[in-house]
Amino acid sequence: MTTLVACSHGTRFAEGRAAVAELVARVADLLPDIRVVPAFVDVEEPSLAHVLDALPHGEPAVVVPLLLSRGYHTGVDIARAVAARSGTAASAPLGPHELLADVLADRLAEVAGGDGGRRPGDHVVLAAAGSSAPIAVEDVARLRDLLAERVPAPVTVGYAAGAFPRIGEAIADARAAGARRVVVASYVLAPGHFANLVADAGGDAVTAPLGPDPRIAELVALRFRAVPVVRGS
Repeated sequence: MTTLVACSHGTRFAEGRAAVAELVARVADLLPDIRVVPAFVDVEEPSLAHVLDALPHGEPAVVVPLLLSRGYHTGVDIARAVAARSGTAASAPLGPHELLADVLADRLAEVAGGDGGRRPGDHVVLAAAGSSAPIAVEDVARLRDLLAERVPAPVTVGYAAGAFPRIGEAIADARAAGARRVVVASYVLAPGHFANLVADAGGDAVTAPLGPDPRIAELVALRFRAVPVVRGS
């Protein structure tokens, strides 16, 4: 049997833990013939290394990062753990992907009101957690492009940490450019520290985090299926 290791960042917030647990359970329902187990790169246990070490010898495993972009966790933490175990591979992280843009567009419609969820003069700030890794910034920029294709309003990016502009700066810039209302699209997976930073950044309306929307579980399954499984010796 192949194991899907759903590897998330980890959080101290109970709501965030519950959202990720529900997401992992949805993935297991979508893949009844696959063992699906959670792991974490920070804050929570079990660690990814511990989960991989506990798998039966020779059993193939695919690590799916429950992360929205490439960066340190995918390029270092997850890559090292995968390289240390034979028969193990890692998928791409969840983002960027069109399904994420679809969920964000629906979230915006839910909170924005007006005609089809938008009003004249709206401006959307895509609010990401942030990373100092240039590749992560590229991934967020790609998601911004996908969201802009679905939203009839200007879309710019703001970061909670790690990159610029910060979310509050992006909101201020939008207002200075003439926006009547700034709606913040929360590009975080689950409730927690970064979701709170997004919510408190000063937007006129803020969407809920992405998970555990069923489409996110579908995306996890897609990422898993895209990885060729290599059996260990």
